Amino acid sequence: CETCSKEEAKYRCPRCMKYSCSLLCVKKHKLLQSCNGIRDKTAFVSVKEFTDLNLLSDYRFLEDIGRTADAAARHPIVHSTSTKRLLYYLRKKARKCNIDLRTLPIGFTKRRENSTTYNDTEKKFYWHLKLIFPHCHAEYVLKGVPDDKALADVLKPYIDPVESDPVVCQRLKRYTMSPQSDVQILMKIENRKRNSVRYHELDASRSLLENLKGKIIIEYPTLFVVLKTLKNDMVVLGQDASDSAESSDSESSSLSSMEEGEIRDSS
Repeated sequence: CETCSKEEAKYRCPRCMKYSCSLLCVKKHKLLQSCNGIRDKTAFVSVKEFTDLNLLSDYRFLEDIGRTADAAARHPIVHSTSTKRLLYYLRKKARKCNIDLRTLPIGFTKRRENSTTYNDTEKKFYWHLKLIFPHCHAEYVLKGVPDDKALADVLKPYIDPVESDPVVCQRLKRYTMSPQSDVQILMKIENRKRNSVRYHELDASRSLLENLKGKIIIEYPTLFVVLKTLKNDMVVLGQDASDSAESSDSESSSLSSMEEGEIRDSS
């Protein structure tokens, strides 16, 4: 026993790994060492000392974190009236800009990630934006992107040979080495059948707001930056004659459903 040094040790502290012989010595040890006796689940373990027990401990630790996060997402505050009013406010402002903004139920990843806000003084959105560069398997998340910012300016820190970050430039080398005329910005068209995926082609010279008008946005815009010579199976709306009519009918019926739902929410 490392506390009394008299009796044979029977217990070992999970936190500091000191030996004790009895409950009395355990309590004395905690008092003298200011030890709570709770194992530190995040303590460093070298590769040589790492065992199956450590692996199981880490797995259970991650499970505990998942349960805690899930419980937090289900907390009544998250479902409060103020939160619902804020989402309704964002959808209403988006509709005035001719944008069909839709929000997902609590618990969905995009709902948790979304940081989009609307500044009533400046009368403009600050969007949460995701950029995907499929040819380099890279994704970047931008927060607080003003809706009056041109898409070309949004992309400059990523694919401009001069203004882009050196690390990002190296990762997106295929884009930075290609002529700007070969770069194409696409956004997936929502509310279509899974076997009929189509994309809107956006104008890089126009603002984010101008590009989003007349389109369905689920939580926040996700833009695919592709090279025309490599986009392959990404079909742009309008390449088939039937696309425009099909998409128009589908979007108009969806907008009507959304408006009916919002009327019920507000009442």
